Amino acid sequence: MRYHNNKFRIGIFKAAALVMTAVLLVYHFPEVVVIADNKIDELEARIKEAKEEKEQTQERIKANRAEIDTLSSTATSLKGALNDLNAELTDVSNNLEEIEMAIVDKNAEIEQMELDLEEAIRIEDDQYEAMKIRIKYMYEEQNYDLMETLFGSANFSDFLNRSSYFESIAAYDRKKLDEFRHTREVVAEAKAMLEEEKADLDELKALAEEEQDRVMKLVNKTSNSLNNYENEITETEREMQENEAMLAEQQANITALQKELEEERRLRDLANRSAWRDISQVTFAEDDRYLLANLIYCEAGNQPYEGQVAVGAVVINRVLSSVFPDTVVGVIYQNKQFSPVGSGRLALALARNDATAACYSAADAAMSGTTTVGNCLFFRTPIEGLTGIQIGGHIFY
Repeated sequence: MRYHNNKFRIGIFKAAALVMTAVLLVYHFPEVVVIADNKIDELEARIKEAKEEKEQTQERIKANRAEIDTLSSTATSLKGALNDLNAELTDVSNNLEEIEMAIVDKNAEIEQMELDLEEAIRIEDDQYEAMKIRIKYMYEEQNYDLMETLFGSANFSDFLNRSSYFESIAAYDRKKLDEFRHTREVVAEAKAMLEEEKADLDELKALAEEEQDRVMKLVNKTSNSLNNYENEITETEREMQENEAMLAEQQANITALQKELEEERRLRDLANRSAWRDISQVTFAEDDRYLLANLIYCEAGNQPYEGQVAVGAVVINRVLSSVFPDTVVGVIYQNKQFSPVGSGRLALALARNDATAACYSAADAAMSGTTTVGNCLFFRTPIEGLTGIQIGGHIFY
């Protein structure tokens, strides 16, 4: 079958084409513009919402940074306080150590003083016992000693000298006993003084231990507070990083939506600028049916028949539009429009004539002016936010 203009003007195909064209011009082209406008409104609303969410995320990041600054300032103060407390604890511990060493020394002095006191008491007791023995001896042997002294003396002067000797011995004993008693008293007083000093040291030690315990508790409390603040800083930093990642995603989403909006506006403007020919004004080349059927096979071979007709209708709508090439070949091979062309799949299908009978029937319907998607000029697999006429696995818009 040859598809020339005169072929489309005969019989029911001519009537159907004229009727379908009139219907499409009255109803379907406005539908495409409405769909585009609705899509643009939807995208603008989504962009506005995305920007509001972005602003909220930025506010959260701002709050995170302010909180981190506050927490860091407090943590810095706590670190300074902790350093001061550690220094104070070191001083208190050193003081306590000195007191403990002084107590050890004092105990050693007291022990030595006790030994000295014991020795003084022993010497005093020995002296006292010796003196008692001599006194007892002198009194018990007084007559003998006196006669012996009297008759044994060479003269009276010698007798006086011997008497003075006995008195001297007694006086010496009393003197030494007094000295030893005084020594004992001095040692006892010294021991008592050392014990008082030790008691004072024990009291100082108790106070130092209390101070050490107080400062240690402050150190632990401050250290715990510092750890809590540092944990809060870490948690807030993690939260801020999450918000920053969210912000980057939101910005990428806004960029993608803006790009999609620009494309939708371009498509709307493209549709608005289009001047549409009537199908009766198109002359199809001999191989257009073969080419279109195989393109339909490549794009929608696994789709329902309605979807196959829709793909063919998009090609024919472009042929009818003033902003696209005015031939089937020109439309299909326009740069970067149909992916099977760029991938080489269409060329392979043409070489093998992969198009099915349904694909040929869909091509015939489209070339006769039949459309299931109005004046839609584009189609693709569905993506989030894309609206249009969905048939099978494609969205037509």
